[in-house]
Amino acid sequence: MQFTKWHGLGNDFVIVNGMEEHIADYQQQAIAVCDRNFGIGADGLVMLLPSDIADFKMRIFNSDGSEADMCGNATRCVARYLYENKLTAKTVITLDTLAGIITPELIFKNGTLATVKVDMGLPRLKRGEIPIIGNAEEQVINTPLAIEGETYHITCVSMGNPHCLIFVNDITKVELALIGPKIETHALFPKKTNVEFLQIIDRKTIRMRVWERGAGITKACGTGASAALVAAVLNGCTDRQATVKLDGGDLYLEWAENNHIYKSGPAVEVFRGNYLL
Repeated sequence: MQFTKWHGLGNDFVIVNGMEEHIADYQQQAIAVCDRNFGIGADGLVMLLPSDIADFKMRIFNSDGSEADMCGNATRCVARYLYENKLTAKTVITLDTLAGIITPELIFKNGTLATVKVDMGLPRLKRGEIPIIGNAEEQVINTPLAIEGETYHITCVSMGNPHCLIFVNDITKVELALIGPKIETHALFPKKTNVEFLQIIDRKTIRMRVWERGAGITKACGTGASAALVAAVLNGCTDRQATVKLDGGDLYLEWAENNHIYKSGPAVEVFRGNYLL
């Protein structure tokens, strides 16, 4: 199987052209491929497939084999991969995902690719849309959640996948590996959830660390950074444009007047190779 390895701020993926390569079981192959000792090593396996409603279909499988609805960092990598491998001549590409149609745009300056900007779509704020147990029409903004004697004030957002966001004064003191999985699998979230801890630096800067549903601690999360901006605005912490600083680097986010979230950041190819199925 031919593959290429990419990352967006250290959130890394194995991308496979499923229009040329055949995999019998995506979930089992994702577990094997993503293993950092016995496989290639990645946070997820991304399959590119034909679509009847968009330029391409993108399916994303986490390192535990579960399928993700969407992934912002993977989207940037896929857009650049498609363009640079001449699978499309478009600089604005439509991708069919479980979260709907996502539209990344390649931004050039003086003939050189400067960044990849992704229309992440509309944030969804109602419990029923995220989903969260409770009144389907209710929003969860700065709501207390008790876990093992600790109370966390959570704000929840869906960017096509669920996010639980928690503001802290000092992000370095968060035991992410300990609390992340407890919130991810809490009964409040019927489809589990991504977990982000946020520290507000100023009105235009957010520091974020993430525990991703199905992948654990990752260097970056594009949908999580998008949700972080929404949560920060809803709680009166930042303006509608901000830089989100992740373990792997920075993403620039804007919550535009049309209510869409736009995310800009890098996409880097690391290597290519043949994986022995």
